[in-house]
Amino acid sequence: MGTSEKITIRTTVEAPVEKVWEYWTEPNHITKWNAASDDWHTPFAENDLRLGGKFLSRMEAKDGSFGFDFAGTYDEVKTNEVIAYSMEDGRTVSISFRGKGNETEIVETFDADSENPVDMQRQGWQAILDRFKNYVEN
Repeated sequence: MGTSEKITIRTTVEAPVEKVWEYWTEPNHITKWNAASDDWHTPFAENDLRLGGKFLSRMEAKDGSFGFDFAGTYDEVKTNEVIAYSMEDGRTVSISFRGKGNETEIVETFDADSENPVDMQRQGWQAILDRFKNYVEN
């Protein structure tokens, strides 16, 4: 497998980093924001947030037509700063949280998959990030 392109997305959330971190990592919050569009949802999430810990989010179309498990293992966890993980297919993801008072910048970098156009992947991941921002702020 060749080296895949890395995609970077970002957003700034109007909330302190402690709240952003909690909403990003707690399963009862993950199930409320982790979808790229309104016709998808995450009915179930589990998260063992530590080095070597595993996470799983069950992502499904609300009409039940399609679904998949988004899962991986943590490679780095620094509270309120960094989360890095490897997905089951070997691709890696790194997320940094930079708190500045009542604002937190989130920068997420991930390996593109080889099956879908890069623009489509960027838009999908950005849509989830935008929903996260909206969820935290409202």
